[in-house]
Amino acid sequence: MSINVSDPGGRHRSPLRAFARRALALGGAGLVSVTGVVALSGTAQAAGTPLGAAAAGQGRYFGAAVAANHLGESGYATTLDTEFNAVTPENEMKWDAVEGTRNTFNFSNADQIVSHAQSKNMKVRGHTLVWHSQLPSWVGGLAAADLRTAMNNHITQVMTHYKGKIYAWDVVNEAFQDGGSGARRSSPFQDKLGNGFIEEAFTTARSVDPAAKLCYNDYNTDGVNAKSNAVYNMVKDFKTRGVPIDCVGFQSHFNSNSPVPSDYQANLQRFADLGVDVQITELDIEGSGSAQATNYGNVVKACLAVTRCTGITVWGIPDKYSWRASGTPLLFDDNYGKKAAYTAVLAALGGTSGGGTDPGNGGGTDPGTGTKSCTATYAATQTWQGGFNGQVTIKAGSAAITGWSVKVTLGAGQTTTGVWNGTTSWDSTGKVMTITPSYNGALAAGASTSFGFTVQANGNAAAPAVSACTAS
Repeated sequence: MSINVSDPGGRHRSPLRAFARRALALGGAGLVSVTGVVALSGTAQAAGTPLGAAAAGQGRYFGAAVAANHLGESGYATTLDTEFNAVTPENEMKWDAVEGTRNTFNFSNADQIVSHAQSKNMKVRGHTLVWHSQLPSWVGGLAAADLRTAMNNHITQVMTHYKGKIYAWDVVNEAFQDGGSGARRSSPFQDKLGNGFIEEAFTTARSVDPAAKLCYNDYNTDGVNAKSNAVYNMVKDFKTRGVPIDCVGFQSHFNSNSPVPSDYQANLQRFADLGVDVQITELDIEGSGSAQATNYGNVVKACLAVTRCTGITVWGIPDKYSWRASGTPLLFDDNYGKKAAYTAVLAALGGTSGGGTDPGNGGGTDPGTGTKSCTATYAATQTWQGGFNGQVTIKAGSAAITGWSVKVTLGAGQTTTGVWNGTTSWDSTGKVMTITPSYNGALAAGASTSFGFTVQANGNAAAPAVSACTAS
């Protein structure tokens, strides 16, 4: 059984164990090109590119875990606002924080973070709805039927409160054991409700907020091992049976005992090939100097190499507030100075160091001069009997753009069961969807992003019609 520890950052976690690793023979479905796949590309930004702006130029977000009680510190708030375009509440949305007493909800601290993020046009990842840890004692004392009611009510109340404000939810967190068994972790939910509690949690979450991305999140799954294989098999089963899951979060807590695995990128890719987004959700890497910088740079490069890796979140801002501060694992030192790791991350994202930009632009780029334009290129990225995943790559022309719009017309009989990396509206026929950006509207000149969707073919495997891209 894991022993929970308390840390300076207020995060209660299990001590990290060494990864059990093995070499990966890369498999899964390859890309099936219809009109040709345009690789994501980015151009170097103007001097002083913040992390969020550089990531936006690559079609990603770059976020930080945030604690409400630090927002009043000027260095903390300024660094957050300047450098990042997404946030995750560290502890403020966990069960003990919002529902310490049954059916009595307190959202004040979480609301503070969400309001701050919205004022800066930042995306918010909701963390977390169902987790064995930081769980009020009353939950564990419930009998099975009552626990099921409480779980579904908690998901419903929290997601309803934040409906329309959360980009992605960690619906279930850390449900698998460490080690070589690949078994589910013992918890009140697992022990009393069985394996089906995860599926039920995702189904409930989808019914509450159909627009939010629904993620499974875990640690020590960054390389191919028994634990990540178990998660992979669960996600594959969910996708096969139509259980709603949109993304998988890889926490990516690394140190000398648990280094960045050599098959990190390949592992992200095999999950993406299942038809889900992958996100690096809690990145921190203990160390200092060039070794730490190299590791950070390699993690970012791995994400950029996987088209469906939609963003990166570091677990904290300055080292002093990290949950493992003694390992100095973050991008900023105790005085908010940029470390070598920061420079490596920025370089990997295609940005340049120097002065900052407007912290209120949510990571956007200078719209520049010239005529704004964009192109849209479609490809089928995965096919199976009965359906396929489609991807549309948006590329800015010779001038930077701040938004784009593309229409996708489904063929006769076709329906779509999910859209990622874009916001969808439908015409009256239910066949034409207009896709606009979710977090990825700002593109530098020549830079690219993408959105995707799952189509149930219903006997018609023809590629949907994609209109010309309209830039703004």
